[in-house]
Amino acid sequence: MLSISEIKIGKVIAVNGEPYIVLKTDHHKMGRGGAVLKVKLKNLVTSAVLDKTFQGNDKAEEAGVEKKKANFMYKDEDNANFMDNENYEQFTISLEVIGEKKKFLRDNTDVDVLYFRDKPVAIDLPVKMKFRVVEAPPGIKGNSAGNVTKRIKIETGAEINAPLFINEGDEIMVNIEKEEYAERA
Repeated sequence: MLSISEIKIGKVIAVNGEPYIVLKTDHHKMGRGGAVLKVKLKNLVTSAVLDKTFQGNDKAEEAGVEKKKANFMYKDEDNANFMDNENYEQFTISLEVIGEKKKFLRDNTDVDVLYFRDKPVAIDLPVKMKFRVVEAPPGIKGNSAGNVTKRIKIETGAEINAPLFINEGDEIMVNIEKEEYAERA
């Protein structure tokens, strides 16, 4: 059982027997009252979003999820196709379930797959990944007082903000959690 101080973004907890991943937390400490934790949860099976409030001594049960390594192979219109790294079995996960992470899926990328009751329900990508820049408009000199960025497109088709000095063909590291430029590769 998890206390409210152990419920963090990315944790998977059970609510009514279903696995929910914590998307957002907001911790409040009242003067004489107890602490309150407001969380936004996403159901890993149905993709439904739920807002829940935990009071001082409330506990949350960790969902019985298992993490396994898998290799992303390719995606089609509706699904992403993976291969288990241990037994080489192939399986699919709906792109709707993967959500916004789908724009950073690159062929032959190792990911962590979360299983609930022996069914793949979600994926975790590495925090930083290396991508090649395929489109980058030229940086305009002169307007460079402060942190100036431009929109670039990486090889998976995702668009992110990057510094003006990044050019087409460069290899960069992208912070997947924040969906932003991290550093040159």
